[in-house]
Amino acid sequence: MKRLTKGALAAALALAIAPQLVHAQEDKSNAVKGGIQVSGWKGKVDDKEAKAGLTVDSAKFITMGPGLHATTGPATTYWNPTMVGKGDYVVKATFTEREYMGLNSHPHPYGVVIAGNDMGTDNNSYLYCAAYGNGNFIVRGFGPAPFQMNGPRGGANDAVHKAEAKGKPVTQEVALQVKGDKVSCIINGTEVASYSKAELVAAGKLKSTDGVVGFRMAHNTDAHIAGFSLGKP
Repeated sequence: MKRLTKGALAAALALAIAPQLVHAQEDKSNAVKGGIQVSGWKGKVDDKEAKAGLTVDSAKFITMGPGLHATTGPATTYWNPTMVGKGDYVVKATFTEREYMGLNSHPHPYGVVIAGNDMGTDNNSYLYCAAYGNGNFIVRGFGPAPFQMNGPRGGANDAVHKAEAKGKPVTQEVALQVKGDKVSCIINGTEVASYSKAELVAAGKLKSTDGVVGFRMAHNTDAHIAGFSLGKP
């Protein structure tokens, strides 16, 4: 077998890693001016975003019409300390990407948050269910380290709406419900995943299913949030 020269080897290595470098560059969080402009709400960016020098002021969260609107920036979790779910409850909101993947080169998720404890600290814990505009969804959390409930890539379900194409609008109603011993992720009226409290309230996961509620936006994502509410199942 012919041996590669140092130059040829370097060229081959560069070609091999080029796609990874391009993807990494495209996936960089791009700061957005604005910060939190909604009274009573707080936010926190993920640790890796903070290490890169980004803060909640690197994303924009505002009121728009009767609803809310968020544009990121860094991956950010938003919550209202006065909204606390206890016992049996459901939190839901309708998210609309007016331009699917308008700020990114691949689908990014958005969804609702429950069971928030020690929010805004390095010891925070919470659970979220989030939808993508390509029909996929994820159920994940922090405890305080990240944990995944439906695998590293999430799952697909026919209930999750798909955008017609990049730049087209797509809408998802996302809910998390706590009822009895069951916690359900419900997207567009269909339960797409459910877990027992024992699966969620455990070492490295949630402290309790009781806690503040809110919503989460992945990085470089823009969505209108309508009908955000906390109520009984």
